[in-house]
Amino acid sequence: MLTVLLIRPGLTDFDEQGRIKGNLDIPLNEHGTEQVARTVGELADREITAIYTSPCECCTQTAEALANGREVKLKTVKDLRNLDHGLWHGKLIEEVKQQQPKVYRQWQEHPETVCPPEGESLVDATDRVETALAKALKKYKDGVIAFVVPEPLASVLRRLLSETTLGDLWKAECDAGGWEAFQLDPNVRILATIT
Repeated sequence: MLTVLLIRPGLTDFDEQGRIKGNLDIPLNEHGTEQVARTVGELADREITAIYTSPCECCTQTAEALANGREVKLKTVKDLRNLDHGLWHGKLIEEVKQQQPKVYRQWQEHPETVCPPEGESLVDATDRVETALAKALKKYKDGVIAFVVPEPLASVLRRLLSETTLGDLWKAECDAGGWEAFQLDPNVRILATIT
């Protein structure tokens, strides 16, 4: 049986300000570093075989902290880069809500139908994440592997692992820290979600 850990990086200043990070390279802030330390402590007893991380700075900082002191393969995966939010990068979520209320609502209700201006569609990002996940699942059939990815890709990965809905991606955009575990059986897609 394989356990997949879905780990969100710790907070950045953009998260605390309610700004859209997208694929901007934003480091952890002080609160984010504390969250990562807490996550590392919570996962200290788990024998992690491999860590796959998004190339963004907050994710690599989180993944490196998790890998520190472990004999583990740490792999930065280009396909796990965050969604390209185009012209929304750096904007406050509230700005998008006020300036583009219909698009904001559509992103809440049916995000797969929205492409940020000059950005990337969630469908295209999902295809990338699914490819990265499939490669990892092909390589590892048992043990524990971890994915360190930011929102909204963490919600996409959760949906792929547990066949749930995406939920409100505006709310999730500033979620940081924490982790979830999914047990997969090679013969059955998903057995259980554990925390």
